[in-house]
This record gives sequence, structure tokens and C-alpha cells, in this order.
Amino acid sequence: MYNTGNMVKDLADKYGRKRESLMPILQDIVKKHNYLTDEAMVEVATELDISAAEVYGTASFYTFLDTEERGKNVIRVCKTITCSMKGKNDIISTIEEILKIKVGQTTPDKMFTLLETNCIGWCHKAPAILINDMPYTDLTPETVIDVIKGYMRK
Repeated sequence: MYNTGNMVKDLADKYGRKRESLMPILQDIVKKHNYLTDEAMVEVATELDISAAEVYGTASFYTFLDTEERGKNVIRVCKTITCSMKGKNDIISTIEEILKIKVGQTTPDKMFTLLETNCIGWCHKAPAILINDMPYTDLTPETVIDVIKGYMRK
């Protein structure tokens, strides 16, 4: 858990105290801390004068607004039919083997979280993954090993 301090107030100052500021504020919190705490969501609701339920509803609807602690590098594997037909399961198995975790888990050192997600917009170059905001496409088990090892060296 992290301390929000004046962060939410500062973000409300930056984006404005209106309903339309909800998404950019939540995105900035996730960018900085990798997830949203209940405390942060309540503070956002207070600053924007909306209900905490509305903030939580928004956060839980969008898969990129994590409400659970994630690793520094979040690997999101596209689970659509196109990626599945092009080898998504082999990509997942390879990543699980390298990181020694299963889908939905985070490595003990908090460096990686492995998730499946809905379409990430790269169907024409399937199978595809996102690591944080960076897309990797046309993957094979061999190329995904190189990608993951590159992040392990960072």
C-alpha cells in the first residue's frame, strides 16, 4: 500500500474538479503506483465530489486501471480468438516458464505480473502482448524469451 499524500489533490488541481477528470486522475495514479488503493479512490471521489462507488465502478470496469498491487512490469497477453489461433497459449506457457508464475500472479520480487486481457488492437500482428504500454507483436516462443529477458536486465 502507498500513501497518497497530496497526490490526489495535486492531480485534481491539474485536471480540474469535474467528473471528466476522473479517468486522467486514475490513470496518473496507476502510472505512478501501478494500482489504485481503496484510500486513493475515496480521495478521488472526495476531490471530484462524486461517489466512491462511481470511482470504483470506473476503476473496476477498465482492465488497465488495476485495483490490486501489480509488478513493476505488467505483461498483458491478448486473449482474443485471433491471438489464440496464432499461438497465444504457447506465448503464455513460455512466459510462465521463464518467470515461474501463472497467469494472474506476480513474481516474488514484484518485477512482473502476468495477465490475460481483451483485445489490445494488434490483431493484424497476432499474437500480441503489452508490457506496460509497449506492444510486442508477431511473437513466437523464441522471440518472447528475448523480450522478457530484456526486461529482466533493466
